Amino acid sequence: MFDEKVTALLNEQINKEFYSAYLYLNMSNYFERRGLDGFANWYRIQAQEERDHAMLFYQYMQNNDLVVTLDAIAKPDKVFNCDMDVFQAGLAHEQFVTASINTIYAAAYEVHDFRTMQMLDWFVKEQGEEETNARDLISKYELFGSDAKGLYMLNQELAARVYSAPSLVL
Repeated sequence: MFDEKVTALLNEQINKEFYSAYLYLNMSNYFERRGLDGFANWYRIQAQEERDHAMLFYQYMQNNDLVVTLDAIAKPDKVFNCDMDVFQAGLAHEQFVTASINTIYAAAYEVHDFRTMQMLDWFVKEQGEEETNARDLISKYELFGSDAKGLYMLNQELAARVYSAPSLVL
């Protein structure tokens, strides 16, 4: 029997992950308009990862016979005035998602829901990687973003990113 609070938090996380995808697509749009197709690619792939994260939560709930409630996905409300706004918003959002995952983990721990905790272990590790990636983008942009040749090279590096589906057994 699953705890109602944990189940509600898992449902909320599905929505947060889909919102994350919307947010990253919005960031990709920003960079497309700027003519930085590599940056746009990086954020499109990020959006795809977030959709997969939502589906992992969805599948976990389905596999455990939990009722999934799909809520409306909010429109991204971020306005970006410069490239650094995008990077900082990305890092702040990943920190928000990390806090959300930690909240679910704490609730599962409280009721000894070891199955959910085990599933969340992958997400805890993933969020560490996501925050590192966001900080790395900020650092690289601070180093190279003001130099046209450096920005071109960074754009080329980000254009090379390819999608890799998560390997999590639920």
